[in-house]
Amino acid sequence: MEITIRRATLDDLSILIGFVKAYYAHDKIPFNETASRAALTDLLTHEQLGQVWLVCADRQPIGYAVLAFGYSLEFHGRDAFLDELYLEAGYRRQGIGTQVMHHLESAAKSLGIRAIHLEVERGNKGAQQFYESLGFQARSRFFLMSKRLGHA
Repeated sequence: MEITIRRATLDDLSILIGFVKAYYAHDKIPFNETASRAALTDLLTHEQLGQVWLVCADRQPIGYAVLAFGYSLEFHGRDAFLDELYLEAGYRRQGIGTQVMHHLESAAKSLGIRAIHLEVERGNKGAQQFYESLGFQARSRFFLMSKRLGHA
């Protein structure tokens, strides 16, 4: 099986929406197709916000990954948040996620990104071990806090 990871384009929007819907169902995240479509469109058309990759096996899309860009004084420059990483169930635990993460890390380095952050569900020990095996470390600040600001 040949794995390829390529930057997604607006032409991939329908495929990406399907993956987002599946990912959100898996993680029990409320899914709003209209809002997700608008956010993905924004991300795909404004490169400074981040990048979206499509993961393919033998040219067939099997998942996606999203890095959203930011800036951190603590990390001394540009940083990125691994906002979403999803692979269809039949492609997990085969080393594909590791390939994707190495690809993202390489891309981030080439963009001058100094750190990648991510969040993992507290009960998802498998994902925690996966990310730890790639060098990610839990920080003493373990609460991710958010506040939705609504639409402009």
